[in-house]
Amino acid sequence: MTEEVISMEGRVENLLAAREKIKLGGGQARLDKQRAQGKLTARERVAALLDEGSFQEVGLFRRNRTTTFGMDKADMPAEGVVTGTGTVLGRPIHLASQDFTVMGGSAGETHSKKVVEMMMGALENGTPFVFVNDSGGARIQEGIDSLSGYGQVFYANVLLSGVVPQISIICGPCAGGAAYSPALTDFVIQTRKAHMFITGPSVIKQVTGEDVTQDALGGADTHQQISGVNHFVANDDAEAILIAQKLLSFLPQNNDEAPPIMETEAPVAYDPEIGAIVPVGGKQGYDMRDVIYRLVDDADFLEVQADYAKSIIVGFGRVNGRSVGIVANQPSVMAGVLDINSSDKGSRFVRTCNAFNVPIVTLVDVPGYMPGVAQEHGGIIRHGAKMLYAYSSATVPLITVVLRKAYGGAYLAMACRDLGADKVFAWPTAEIAVMGAEGAASIVFKREIDGADDPAAKREEKIAEYRDTFSTPFVAASRGLVDDIIDPGETRLKIANALELLAGKRKHRPAKKHGLGPV
Repeated sequence: MTEEVISMEGRVENLLAAREKIKLGGGQARLDKQRAQGKLTARERVAALLDEGSFQEVGLFRRNRTTTFGMDKADMPAEGVVTGTGTVLGRPIHLASQDFTVMGGSAGETHSKKVVEMMMGALENGTPFVFVNDSGGARIQEGIDSLSGYGQVFYANVLLSGVVPQISIICGPCAGGAAYSPALTDFVIQTRKAHMFITGPSVIKQVTGEDVTQDALGGADTHQQISGVNHFVANDDAEAILIAQKLLSFLPQNNDEAPPIMETEAPVAYDPEIGAIVPVGGKQGYDMRDVIYRLVDDADFLEVQADYAKSIIVGFGRVNGRSVGIVANQPSVMAGVLDINSSDKGSRFVRTCNAFNVPIVTLVDVPGYMPGVAQEHGGIIRHGAKMLYAYSSATVPLITVVLRKAYGGAYLAMACRDLGADKVFAWPTAEIAVMGAEGAASIVFKREIDGADDPAAKREEKIAEYRDTFSTPFVAASRGLVDDIIDPGETRLKIANALELLAGKRKHRPAKKHGLGPV
């Protein structure tokens, strides 16, 4: 019997054929069904995210080792997850993209190992990790091995935390234990066709008798507006990928680097119009975004969690080409008050910026912490303290601008000098005090007001006296708590100059395993 010898060309042809078969995932019919639902396929998502021609796949021929329940005969190309490396805007990343056409993108032992290997590669090489989620959950045919795989992913998420940026893009189902990996990452981008929940509608119906739809339970708007689980909502896969690309542009590759400095033609000059945005009267609302757009380059501001805890605004922009994280009160929503959710939102963003060396610009117009029984019972003391902890822990450049109200503990929580702010500027409209002049005058001058022939007139007189004595920025400036009282038109100039000055900031902290912040 003569042994058949296959030429090198033949072997290469076989290799290419095998590759192409695997790249078809669950087959043409399932790929077409995915597209018909308005979703990209796993490989299309990879191609859209990465620079053209940069993708280097890893683990194309990996297979699971399960033999039970007919799994040894099952065709599972690439183990239902596409993994590899590539570049985004010329900078390398590691990534994983689940393939719903292969057993519903279910995660088994080898599937999860492929993901973890990419995560560890990101850790070792100092690159961001992007995980595109589209999975029916744990592969039940693999039993405990699938749960072990999830555990390994969670552990890797924590190892990477604060070392390299982690971005989760949710493009399909993300249920049960699978939802905890995105929750452990830095940013979650969810499309309107995707759902995240721990227990699905059928289980809730069985246990509680409550009828709930998937959208109401775990849709993108639910997690943006109510739970605060996601950071961005995208209409479709393509928009989600654009958000991820833009987000990466503001961030460094890892915690040992500074964010990239972008060339810009945006002028750093006096702005005669910015001051007109903010009403002098403390009770009048305005949209703080209008101020932010005039401070950042080209009015380019990437807001994070835009529809969650809307009394505070957080997001990324650039000032003279330098990335900054912006934290700002929003006077048009509950007067810009700090409550439980806005404290969580603000403090998490501050800690994220600090982890990745992004300077923080804080814009202050805050009347205080939200009063009320519900807030007290919900733990406003514990949640509100997160803002104090986050700013006090931060070692990145901190630049604070007080535009108008800055009262009580909320003034302290918004990056005051005593919590470590490097530069503090105040507009002439700033009122920095324990409380508003109206409330303070009613307490301090109560006897004089009550005893006056015209209490209302006397009260107005004493309000003005208190405001002139304690609430002006000149008092804070005289104590060294404000560096300069500035013309509003100078604000962008002052911030740009401060960023240049503070670019080499180094701040050492006491050696410790880790702090015990309020959670």
